[in-house]
Amino acid sequence: MAYTRRDILAACSLAGLGAAIPPLLREAAASQGESADPFRLAVINDEISQDFERACGIAANEFGLRWIELRGMWNKNVTELSAKEVDDARRILAAHKLRVTDIASPLFKTDWPGAPLSRQSEKRDQFGAAFDAQAQDRLLETCIGLAHSFGADRIRCFDYWRLDDQKPYRAAINRKLQEAAERCAKSKVILLLENEMSCNTATGEEAAAVFRAIPSPNFMLNWDPGNAAALGSTPYPDGFALLPKTRIGHCHAKNVERSPDGKYKWEPVDVGVVDWVGQLRALKRDGYRYGLSLETHWRGAGSPEASTRISMAGLKKDLGAAGIAV
Repeated sequence: MAYTRRDILAACSLAGLGAAIPPLLREAAASQGESADPFRLAVINDEISQDFERACGIAANEFGLRWIELRGMWNKNVTELSAKEVDDARRILAAHKLRVTDIASPLFKTDWPGAPLSRQSEKRDQFGAAFDAQAQDRLLETCIGLAHSFGADRIRCFDYWRLDDQKPYRAAINRKLQEAAERCAKSKVILLLENEMSCNTATGEEAAAVFRAIPSPNFMLNWDPGNAAALGSTPYPDGFALLPKTRIGHCHAKNVERSPDGKYKWEPVDVGVVDWVGQLRALKRDGYRYGLSLETHWRGAGSPEASTRISMAGLKKDLGAAGIAV
């Protein structure tokens, strides 16, 4: 889908309007002891820019957000920041009055030891980080430390590169996730499993099976309908209907178009096969009140920054159509 200069300017106007109106609504709600935000609307910072201060400025001042999700900055994965860089990032967040929804780590996005090499393992889509299986326990400790440093109560993880046949390894993978969730619980941090098309849990159907097998309340789902749709599933209403609603602890917003040959391409949130208006209505109906982070992945406007502006405008449009004030 082609976007014109008029589309981009319109998106910027919508984003600016979002920055101007919500604070007034929030102040009115706060005076009544209520929150005006049904979800913690956020954006993953490096979807905008590797310049963390610029990303935060756009998130807070243009998009009108109070929350942001951390994945990478200054051309580093968040898990590889130095102590000084963490302090610098905290100062920038405070200056823009932004809180952190979660640490979007690459935890367990690696090959499962002893299994045949996954066809996905060569892609290494880890946003600046590559940790082998032996480094995962150390990486988990790093993530817990980062969550505490940034005042977040959630860490995102995966469940290893997707295997052609995961059945022989599924029970062991589940045990590893359970152990990690128990470790996080000791530090008062929630472990979020993202459904990811290149990993072993990709769809709502697969996520439902994993959460039946791992009953820990400290283990929750990072629900990503766009990822499920990329693999050919229908995330809403089909996949979502199977999920344990009280264990959805974070949500990513993106969209895709699929071609007859099964290939997909990313699109703005309001364009594509995912019924985001229906999905947002369902989340609100079910009492969801955690993070909703834009992770557009789409770059059709020519740059990450311009593309994220358009996609945020589309997300806000769908939120409005779903009857959700932002």
